[in-house]
Amino acid sequence: MISYIKGPLIAVEEDLIIIEAVSVGYHIHVPLSALEALPRIGDEVLIHTYLQVREDAMTLYGFLSRQDLKMFGRLLGVNGVGPKAALGILSTLRPDDLRLAIVAGDAKAIARAPGIGTKTAQRIILDLKDRIKPEDIMPGKVVLSEAGMEGGAAARTDSISSDAVEALVALGYSMSEAVKAVRQVEVTPVMTAEEVLKASLKYLVI
Repeated sequence: MISYIKGPLIAVEEDLIIIEAVSVGYHIHVPLSALEALPRIGDEVLIHTYLQVREDAMTLYGFLSRQDLKMFGRLLGVNGVGPKAALGILSTLRPDDLRLAIVAGDAKAIARAPGIGTKTAQRIILDLKDRIKPEDIMPGKVVLSEAGMEGGAAARTDSISSDAVEALVALGYSMSEAVKAVRQVEVTPVMTAEEVLKASLKYLVI
């Protein structure tokens, strides 16, 4: 199993990139969202990979983060979704937007991916909804008050944001509305969930 490939970026072709590692060029299929975040040709890049082995071919699929690779793996666990379909979904929806669509039950958004019908989109939501947590779809907006506190601060802001989302849902807002509102707030480690909730409500009042 190839966990990741690290080396200079040699070429970019549609949904395919070529990375050189130990004098070998690897063809790796990536989602469109990854193409937009790639470094310049010649610069080093690390791609987390999934290797599909078939009788007639071996194909590498790659992602810029382990979290995105994990989302790809979850999609493969859904009946009727293969690597190409999963890549198409992650090309149509960024991983964070896909997680939000799953939690919000937005089958229409997922069905926009090539080769994905409404029934498959609904199956993806049914199979994966319970595996997506509110903190998985938080944007990770963290403002640090002191250097060196990244880990604890990130954990605290994730917890505060999740509590605010749950509070908004309890007030009657949908998960999608709640997450989008909390995403608008610049959460800091010194804020309370109540403060984040109040700030989020400003983005929900029309």
